[in-house]
Amino acid sequence: MASLFKIEVMAGMSWIHVPDADVRVLCGCPADSVKHLMRRGLIRPMEARGVKFETGPNAILLSDVMVQNGVFCNLAEFPVLQMFYRQGLLLPGHPNNDGSKPIIIGRRDQVDAQMQYIYRGNYGLISEQELTEAGVAPDLARDMMRLKLKFAFGRISHPRDLLDGRALDDDKPVEIKAGVCVRRIGLNRFEFSYNGETVEIDLNLPPFQTHECPFPLGSFQFRRDYFAVVHSGEGDGWDVRRPSMGSVLSFQGRIYLVDAGPNLLHSLTALGIGINEIEGIFHTHSHDDHFAGLTTLMQADRRISYFAVPMVRSAVAKKLSALLSIEEDDFNDYFNVRDLVMGQWNDVDGLDVKPVFSPHPVETTIFHFRAMAAGGWRSYAHLADVVGLDILERMITDDPTQPGLSQAWYDKVAADYLEPADVKKVDIGGGLIHGCAQDFKDDASGKMILAHTAQPLTPEQKKIGSGASFGTVDVLITGHRDFWAARPIT
Repeated sequence: MASLFKIEVMAGMSWIHVPDADVRVLCGCPADSVKHLMRRGLIRPMEARGVKFETGPNAILLSDVMVQNGVFCNLAEFPVLQMFYRQGLLLPGHPNNDGSKPIIIGRRDQVDAQMQYIYRGNYGLISEQELTEAGVAPDLARDMMRLKLKFAFGRISHPRDLLDGRALDDDKPVEIKAGVCVRRIGLNRFEFSYNGETVEIDLNLPPFQTHECPFPLGSFQFRRDYFAVVHSGEGDGWDVRRPSMGSVLSFQGRIYLVDAGPNLLHSLTALGIGINEIEGIFHTHSHDDHFAGLTTLMQADRRISYFAVPMVRSAVAKKLSALLSIEEDDFNDYFNVRDLVMGQWNDVDGLDVKPVFSPHPVETTIFHFRAMAAGGWRSYAHLADVVGLDILERMITDDPTQPGLSQAWYDKVAADYLEPADVKKVDIGGGLIHGCAQDFKDDASGKMILAHTAQPLTPEQKKIGSGASFGTVDVLITGHRDFWAARPIT
């Protein structure tokens, strides 16, 4: 009977399973690879000892080359996060937290790069010093580290404490676990072996072919209105039906993105937008479902403007430099950096933008946008990522030496979340690090768009997101996308 199984997921991505050795290898990890595994049933919901969790890979085989046919091939953060949190390997007291760590396999330089990139994706800036170097005042940096440590279960762990590496630097077999071995037999070609059985894996893409997009996208012609928003994604990093939460803004003919998630090129193509049309990106934080599309924007014919507060920009630059094995300062060679001031309205070529701090495991801000239009100011708020106030409330402590936050800071965050806008898009993903719809039940915004979830909205959530009349603001519903536009002053 066979004991070594292989499934072709798509071109450039496969699955190896050795049940007797408890080895499950994701071979190739392009953008949204977790969603592909979900669609194929290779990640499934489970329950043990009253705890719900997911199955999934416990090892990842990297591509030998970072880029194929213009598409980045190694984006292992979300598969690793799925192991940490949705499988439970990193959660204290979880039945799957038995001390085992995700295994990263590949060329030594790629393994080292992925470890640093995942490390930065998990923590962002890792010390008060890094925060102050990014322009954060010392007292605030101390408070931010207290909060970060609470999200990190009390400590910032070294990459080697989180991940195991297996380097394939020649053609000799390397053991993964329990007698399962892998060796390189050519460029991006590998052989797995166990108990005398062997299977081959080829991660090379055919000419002119790219990795598939896991979700279907229709077509919608984006109108270049005076001030307009298209909600280009309402899903999260696990949603197999929709792109990750993001928006496209138009102001006086210029096009801006709010975040850049995986498969960005597919989303832009569906909207009839070319990369070279994009004026800039407003960036909330560095998790891959908001970050991975930066590798696409780097291919524009000029440096696209990058708008974020310095601490977010610093965390993003450190993560991108690790992913691409470049110097951190090289970030400025790929993007036209335009730092924003947190908590204040910033003038971005006539568009007012206010970034506001939002608690999250990595440095994060929400965004408010406003422009003067017919009938007065018109505004849009983009709240990704936020945290449920019940979770945040349990982090309150009066001891300034312990991880957590003060009551006063909690009160400010709760008030910031409820600042009204004509249209407000909010993260209600739930869990430990995302928002809760009930926190916005008293929000005075004109319309609420509930996003960043893979699950259908409940009747209660739909009621919260139903919103009120726009008055003079035009609203069109176009399939799964909402389009909002304000008329210019005439």
